[in-house]
Amino acid sequence: MDFLDPFGEDGPADDEVTVRPGPLWRHALWVVGVAALGVGLGWAGSLFRLGPDDYGLLAAAPGSPWTYLAVWAATGLAATTVLRAAAAKVPVPSPGTIAVILLLVGTRLSLGWRPETPELAAMAAAALVLAGIWAGIALRAAGVAQKAQQQGARQKRAESSGGS
Repeated sequence: MDFLDPFGEDGPADDEVTVRPGPLWRHALWVVGVAALGVGLGWAGSLFRLGPDDYGLLAAAPGSPWTYLAVWAATGLAATTVLRAAAAKVPVPSPGTIAVILLLVGTRLSLGWRPETPELAAMAAAALVLAGIWAGIALRAAGVAQKAQQQGARQKRAESSGGS
């Protein structure tokens, strides 16, 4: 019985963790679409609440939501740009999922809680930092893998030239 090495060359192709090259318009469309999806889901989640008032996060607090939606839309564009830029160079696991989760949670919390400007800025900064960390981990892993591949190629060349 033969087993495939999931991390080897003969393993199954994982479409989720691939480099995403392409024209700039495709990257821009992805950035805008994912940011709109995350903010939209957060907004939709704030329109209702399951359970009694004593439990859980409040539904959207009274007042205009436009400032909070604008902040999270701008944050979403920045976070998704960071993730997509990294995914265009190296394989990044689930950049869209990470962006949508960050934006959904941030938008939902902001609309239910209506924080003041410093707290809102801290929440947006935390989302950007988390997106940057996710992209940084992927970039670092790709660098380590490339370095190991180059070292293996050098070792293979040394063995083949030394054995002749």
